[in-house]
Amino acid sequence: MSALARWFKHNGKAVSGYDRTETDLTRSLQSEGIAIHFQDDLEHIAEAVKLSTEGVLVVYTPAIPSNHKGLNWFRANQYPLMKRSEVLGLITQNMKNVAVAGTHGKTTTSSMIVHLLKTAGIDCTGFLGGISANYNTNMILNDSEDSIAVIEADEFDRSFLTLHPDIAVVTATDADHLDIYGDKEALKDSFRQFVDQINDGGHLFVKHDLKEDFTPSDKIRKTGYGLAQGAIKSTNLRIEDAAFVFDYSGSQTIEGVRLNVPGYHNVENMLAAMSVCSQLGADAESLKTGVSTYKGVKRRFEFIHKSADVVYIDDYAHHPVEIEMFLKSVRDLFPTKKVTAVFQPHLFTRTRDFAEGFSESLSLADEVILLDIYPARELPIEGVSSALLLKDIRTEKKTISTKENLISQINNWKPEVLVTIGAGDIDKLVEPIKNSLL
Repeated sequence: MSALARWFKHNGKAVSGYDRTETDLTRSLQSEGIAIHFQDDLEHIAEAVKLSTEGVLVVYTPAIPSNHKGLNWFRANQYPLMKRSEVLGLITQNMKNVAVAGTHGKTTTSSMIVHLLKTAGIDCTGFLGGISANYNTNMILNDSEDSIAVIEADEFDRSFLTLHPDIAVVTATDADHLDIYGDKEALKDSFRQFVDQINDGGHLFVKHDLKEDFTPSDKIRKTGYGLAQGAIKSTNLRIEDAAFVFDYSGSQTIEGVRLNVPGYHNVENMLAAMSVCSQLGADAESLKTGVSTYKGVKRRFEFIHKSADVVYIDDYAHHPVEIEMFLKSVRDLFPTKKVTAVFQPHLFTRTRDFAEGFSESLSLADEVILLDIYPARELPIEGVSSALLLKDIRTEKKTISTKENLISQINNWKPEVLVTIGAGDIDKLVEPIKNSLL
């Protein structure tokens, strides 16, 4: 949403809007001249917008709750309304575009593609779902009309079905958003529809173990990639000074690629990104340089503090598979240190649907602190709370904490490697935790 806000502002439009909570991102938007309010109250809607529907477009995310006063007022007064994904489709329909889809990995992979293209001198526009650490924004602006659009394609509410990519990446199709889809097969069907919308002559890069799930038309090329298997893979993978070093093996071999953003899942994401950019004209040397200078995405395996006494990493993971990949990578980076995980579950439905998986993946930590569930758009569900996860976590040292007591709880446990995990408002605690550790 904020990337679109920036795009419209860049193109001379007056932009205003609502968000539930104030964050560093909303403050950045305000400093750029975008009016934002945080109370769902009609009096905060811009007067110029209230005067007439003419020349006004209301863009909304399906994450907005159905009882939202502002959104319902716009509907009742017949304002033009479009979902975020529909607007993305409109903006990019006449551009050569790359769409990255997946239940996890899409933000990181799309940001990687943008950075590798920029490093290779290939003009692109990037609509990202997170803040690129290289560019400190989620909206990468193009230099020319012939730029390539790189789009994070969101499966929530089937949003990505508004897109018709020339190149598509599918990173994962693990069960998620079951409040929307009902079951995993319905979600996979939606991904198949997305793949079927790739333009003739296009290319699908798909994680190797998902390759057989997709049978696009014979006018579409399909290539599988994976950490150690597939037409595109890494070889000679090792950890050197907290970096992951590997040889890229695909249509060409590129030796000694150094990725300074750790995580086995990030190596896999980078394989896909390198393959896309190679097809778009990036040469081996620029790819190698791009990978080594890639700094990641805010809240994706982000090192907040690193010293001999304590390491603090923050991550956006909010699905059991993501948490498992993240914690396994942390363990391999710091094999002799105690790992303390703080997790804020996101959504009551997701906590209910994947309770067993959350407990299993969090058991990889030595110590676990759970916060209350972040509800986002949802109302509470009877019997669903963080206690549902706590009882099945095998780690002996585990507890539930309030946000108010979290820092004292962390200090009492004296962490060696501390990780905060979640997609809610846990990011507001990062700076206070960092200051406490220091």
